[in-house]
Amino acid sequence: MQRYFVAHSEDANFINIDLSPSVLNIDQRLLSQEEQKAFKSFEKMNILAFNLNAENASIYESERTKIEDILKEEKYISLMKFSSGMQGVSVSYLGTEEKVDEIIFYARSAEAGFAVVRILGDRITSNDMMHFVTILQKSKINLEQLKPLQKMLQKTDNGESNNTTIN
Repeated sequence: MQRYFVAHSEDANFINIDLSPSVLNIDQRLLSQEEQKAFKSFEKMNILAFNLNAENASIYESERTKIEDILKEEKYISLMKFSSGMQGVSVSYLGTEEKVDEIIFYARSAEAGFAVVRILGDRITSNDMMHFVTILQKSKINLEQLKPLQKMLQKTDNGESNNTTIN
């Protein structure tokens, strides 16, 4: 998956974003001990999204297949899959239950494209993965920090670079 991200990070059909945990803008005092441990294990999030349009529809099918083939590799452990024909979501991880190396969220839509989100961390456990949902619910994401994403989406129409890092 890392190779796929690197190979497509400069491709004009993709939006590439790196986020640090600070974007969640969370008061750690509101977290349980287990949630604090999970939050501290989170180091960064990489997002690679394919922005589907009329000109790149054939490329979309090829790239979607590549991502889905990667996620079928034996080293990726599937936690959940949902599909309704035109849309689909999956959650997988790389590693073991005791030491998760990365969590991968994959979502696709035949109308919008697809996105792959990699959560990378240090000493993530399967329990930590469950606590990430609660942490996200308690977060107060600073929308100002996501302004580069909005600008980047506007830039993709102009063919400019679509890479950013948000701290």
